[in-house]
Amino acid sequence: MNTLDMSGNSGRYDLVIVGAGSAGFSAAITAAGSGAKVALIGHGTIGGTCVNFGCVPSKTMIRAAEALHAAKSARRFPGIEGDARLVNWAELVASKDGLVGGLRQKKYADLLPEYENVDYFDEGPARIVEGGVHIGERIILATKIIIATGGRPSLPPIKGINEVSTLDSTQLLDLKVLPRSMIFIGGGYIGSELALMMSRMGVDVTIICRSRLLPGAEPEISDALAESFRAEGITTYCGSTYYACRQDASDVSICIEHKGERLDLAAESLAVMTGRTPNTEGLGLEEAGVTLDKRGAIVVDDYMQTANPDIYAAGDVTNRDQFVYMAAYGAKLAAMNAVVKGSERYDNSAMPWVVFTDPQVAGVGLSEAEARQAGFDVKTSLVPLDQVPRALAARDTRGLIKLVADRKTDKLLGGQIMAPEGSDSIQTLAMALKFGMTAKRLGETVFPYLTTVEGLKLAAQTFDKDVAKLSCCAG
Repeated sequence: MNTLDMSGNSGRYDLVIVGAGSAGFSAAITAAGSGAKVALIGHGTIGGTCVNFGCVPSKTMIRAAEALHAAKSARRFPGIEGDARLVNWAELVASKDGLVGGLRQKKYADLLPEYENVDYFDEGPARIVEGGVHIGERIILATKIIIATGGRPSLPPIKGINEVSTLDSTQLLDLKVLPRSMIFIGGGYIGSELALMMSRMGVDVTIICRSRLLPGAEPEISDALAESFRAEGITTYCGSTYYACRQDASDVSICIEHKGERLDLAAESLAVMTGRTPNTEGLGLEEAGVTLDKRGAIVVDDYMQTANPDIYAAGDVTNRDQFVYMAAYGAKLAAMNAVVKGSERYDNSAMPWVVFTDPQVAGVGLSEAEARQAGFDVKTSLVPLDQVPRALAARDTRGLIKLVADRKTDKLLGGQIMAPEGSDSIQTLAMALKFGMTAKRLGETVFPYLTTVEGLKLAAQTFDKDVAKLSCCAG
């Protein structure tokens, strides 16, 4: 990495990237690989949301909670008794912090010296000005700019919420002491994952959401997940209206309406998991001719280009998919189009997504409702996990698989899985969609026996067969 000591203008770059998270690094590495001279601007902790506050810390804590639960659930097998308990929450949190620090150093900070044509700046917030980006006391001149500043947790418009103590996902994962009880507002990806994790750590958990758990998932899967949560002792109030919050001496209370009844719910902690806000303030975007949507996100086209042809954007700061791997993918396209003069288009038609609850929920492509809205003559298949030999052998039949196909062509349009190993199975369906497979072809494909992914074959066969009448490995 080159070190720049001069004040004022710091020379001209082919590309300046604002944001040093997953998207920013992806763009920098891609551009540097093409021989471009790159300025990478960070502000705050290097590495961005995923490694520091999101994916990495949450998933290691979720795994720890799964280990606790798995020891107890060993009793599903006759002749086995198992148990485990949390003895030191602070030690577990410290272990999580150690993992995060190590990955941040290895996968971000230590990478910078490997790219001689990338200069890193961390001198305060950045602002787009004519001809480049202003940071600290210097202006970095650049031919093209990529904005990759990410997002942050946001609060919903509930009366009194700004006057009570709340936790966002970052603060929850940094708690020094476990609360005895928690109310979660929001049942999306993050809320569902962390609510189950905290419940398994011994916290009395209640979830409140406006519609249902995982509102983007198929209704059958959402209902099955809610049933699984309730079976573990989590109280759920789906389809609720929020009225007001208040702070008592030791608890936080929220008033809701659920099924026509007004309820006052109280807990030691209130966790708010209702969405994120793009980090676009103070960047001078509107003055630079960059269009923002109603949420404040940067609007980009399929080439990751903004309304200003010299400015691109990628990741959570945009109106595109809010997944770290899609942020990195979009940033790579932005860099190629900005400095290599490419014409790479953003394609999420076979984008898999995963929710790390237990059972895991994963999907790809169109849901049934989305397919019908798109004008397809839709057919669906639904296979409960008690029809999948792997689940029977594991004594864990929580979940189901749903596939969506075009009735006229038999082409697969999408599918979702709720299963303990759903995250590792969905990529097979993603590949099937990517290469235009039909349900018949998927049903004829050879799958290894006693795997969760074999359920995809059974679901494909269910379009025209009763899999309950097939022998093991038949078909």
